Amino acid sequence: MGEVAWRFVGHDLSSQDLDLVRTVIGDYPTLSREELAATICELLGWRRPTGRLKARECRAWLERLAAADVIALPPKRVGRPTGTVTRVPLTGRGEAQAVVTGAVRDVAPVLIERVASPDQRRLFRELVGRYHYLGHTVPFGAHLRYLAYGSSPQREVLGCVQFSSPAWRMAARDRWIGWDDQTRVRQLPHVVNNSRLLIPPWVRVKNLASTILARSARALAADWPVAYGATPLLLETLVDPTRFDGASYRAANWIVVGTTTGRGRGDGRHRAVRVPKRVLLYPLVRDAAAQLRGH
Repeated sequence: MGEVAWRFVGHDLSSQDLDLVRTVIGDYPTLSREELAATICELLGWRRPTGRLKARECRAWLERLAAADVIALPPKRVGRPTGTVTRVPLTGRGEAQAVVTGAVRDVAPVLIERVASPDQRRLFRELVGRYHYLGHTVPFGAHLRYLAYGSSPQREVLGCVQFSSPAWRMAARDRWIGWDDQTRVRQLPHVVNNSRLLIPPWVRVKNLASTILARSARALAADWPVAYGATPLLLETLVDPTRFDGASYRAANWIVVGTTTGRGRGDGRHRAVRVPKRVLLYPLVRDAAAQLRGH
């Protein structure tokens, strides 16, 4: 393979990087070329000085690799680029509703439904866009989203949950698993990131967040293999300690394993200074770490 294929916009690629590209393509056959490019940029930290992904250049690079028969890409299709900030609709459904209080039993049963219809997608986008501190963006690569509904005294949305591709490197997570670089490349598709959790501000139901986390984890464990062909073994998330204490995650049996460095994913030059976040993990099987090590 020639130099063009081994280099990406000034980045020298190792054989491990190329293995990662092949792994993402092989394990997520339903992703579009745009989604593949965004996912690879996110995992390898290929960003502009502004922080935006170099997805357009990455897609062109992937197509050069495909033309050289180094990789096989899915057919081209037209779609909205991932990672873009979407316009958040402003409707009456997203306005503050009557305050919901009490305990989980007062709104039971709590039902977790995968976002599938255009109406559900619009509602999810509005609620997360208006009320989550990180806002709403088109998720990178593989992702599933859920709405949590209460049933009593009437059916209404009480929460939003999003799962998406994991971080390429996360020191605290990787130490907990016991990963080396080669094993991480091979096993990373079995880790899924909980990238959004929202309880709307008018919903003040005790223990609701931990209930939603537990039930959405079960739904994700069943839905992810069907959607993407990879069996999830471990969930990860990051909690900003300046905003949240992570009590809902701990109540749902998530494990605190450390903190991030405060840099963005793949920020090898220490350009992006961010608040260190707590790293929490949720094993979906009893021997998750051993399976992720390949044992």
